[in-house]
Order: sequence, then C-alpha cells, then structure tokens
Amino acid sequence: MLEVVELRKSYGDFVAVNGLSFEIQTGEVFGLLGPNGAGKSTTMTMIAGLKRADSGSITLDGWKMSTHFHKIKNLLGLVPQDFAIYPDLTARENLNFFGRLYGIKGPTLQQRVDKILDQTGLMQNANGFAGTFSGGMKRRLNFGVALLHQPKLVILDEPTVGVDPQSRSHLLDCVKQVSAEGTAVIYASHYMEEVEAICQRIAIIDHGKLLTCGTLDNLLSANRADVRLRVHGTKPRLGPRLVGLAEVDEISDDEVHVILPRSRRDSVFAINDRMTLILEILKQAGTEVLAIDTEEYNLERLFLELTGRRLRD
Repeated sequence: MLEVVELRKSYGDFVAVNGLSFEIQTGEVFGLLGPNGAGKSTTMTMIAGLKRADSGSITLDGWKMSTHFHKIKNLLGLVPQDFAIYPDLTARENLNFFGRLYGIKGPTLQQRVDKILDQTGLMQNANGFAGTFSGGMKRRLNFGVALLHQPKLVILDEPTVGVDPQSRSHLLDCVKQVSAEGTAVIYASHYMEEVEAICQRIAIIDHGKLLTCGTLDNLLSANRADVRLRVHGTKPRLGPRLVGLAEVDEISDDEVHVILPRSRRDSVFAINDRMTLILEILKQAGTEVLAIDTEEYNLERLFLELTGRRLRD
C-alpha cells in the first residue's frame, strides 16, 4: 500500500535520510523508532508531501509522490507533534472547517463529524472551544481532523506526548479501530510500550538508515536471557569446568556471566536444563551460589544495542 524506496534527504552536508526503504500494508500499524535526530520526522514529512526528497521514491496506493501528489494528498492524514487546530473554534467547528477543506459537504460532513467526535471521545465537548481543552483533548481533536476524509494512511508523530492517561487510552484505541477498518498507520513514539502494544511491525532507524525491521517476535528472535551468578569460589577452580560451555560468557573470581540464547519458539524447559547443568557444575566444584540476577532481552535492549542510545536520549 505504501512503498518507500531508497529515500534520501540532505541539508547541506548533513544527511538526514540516507537510502531508506520499507513498505507498509493496508491496515497495518507500523512503528517507527529512532533516537532524536535519527531522521524519523524528516521521513514522515516527506511521506506527507511537506518536504521533497532529494532522490528515491514514495508510492501510495499505486500513485507516485513525484508525479501524482494531487492524488496522494487526499489519501493521507497527518497528526504532527504540534497542535494543528484553531483554539478560537469549538471542536465541532474545527472539524467542520477542515472537513470543508477536504471537500466534504452537507449531511455527509455532519455524519463524519459526529462519528469523529464519538470515536475520539469528544462528543460531550463538541461545543467547547479548543483553546480551553487539555493537551490530551487537543491531541484527540488533532487526530480526529486527520481521520475526517477517511485516508488510506495516517501518520502519527509522537501522538501521546504530554497527554493524560485517559486521552492516551482513547488515542491508542482509535489507532486500533482505524487499523481494523483498513487504514494504515505510521506510528512514531518515544514510548516503547505503546509500540509493542499496537504495532504489527517495527522499524528502527538511526542516522537516516534502516537498522532493522520486522514483527516484534522476529526482531527478538535472537532473544536471550543474561544471567549473572554471584558465587563464593575461585576462578581457577571454576575455569576448567565451565570454559567449554558456549553459554558461559565470562568468569571472574566472584561472578559467572551466562548468556542463554533462545528464540521464542524454544521451550523454557530447554533453557532451564542448561541452567541446571551449569549450577550442577558449580556445585560439584564446591562453589556456593550467593545470588542469581537475570535480565530478559527486550525491544529496549535491542534498540540500545543497535543505536548505542536509549530511545529518550
């Protein structure tokens, strides 16, 4: 439905997007992750037609951005980081105004406005001025504006930043609903738990390049558990017995670092069997295990390994 091929964008000597390629299917919620300055916003503004790419192509529903933007713009909805609504208009007036800009008129417009107000949980505030709304309510209204013309693709750039828990829940429910109705969604967020909860596939980018892309299960297919055993014993006593085990990463005088690789298809019992073997070797060596610390491999750790930074850095 959306195809991005070898997209590039530079500002002078600074390369913001460097050969980025990915595709999104109809009704898919596609998570876009990257540290600050990774090229996410530039990529989304090019897909929205607000910036022109230096090279590469963007194709939406069979139409190329470079030659048929007048067709594509009617297939797109954009929810930017900054509020794009009129504070001196009510929620209903905002929706009516933007609906008319989309060419929606008469009873059809009123039906669409009523549906959006209900969908975003703003029906009771339909006649309230947008300028008096909380940040979360403004964000919901912004989302509603992007959905008015029933786009094929909605781009959400940090939609839940600074919103209250109720509005956050409403927004995530709305994303799931429009996805179920066949609208594709690009979802950029600094909240890893949101991306894990609602995105069918996730792309991680940095320095304008795609580092990895896939379902959460596929991205974590090299899933592993790091186990640190704090022991009372000596390295010479442990070394000969443990050095041949692939899972043992490091041995010091008071610690054994074990990496247990696993895919999500592996049985937890197989992993436990390996740990049981290691613990038995420690016991036979007369080494006392004082503590066992484990850390599961997850999306946050994958992101850190690929980019060298945490998501909110």
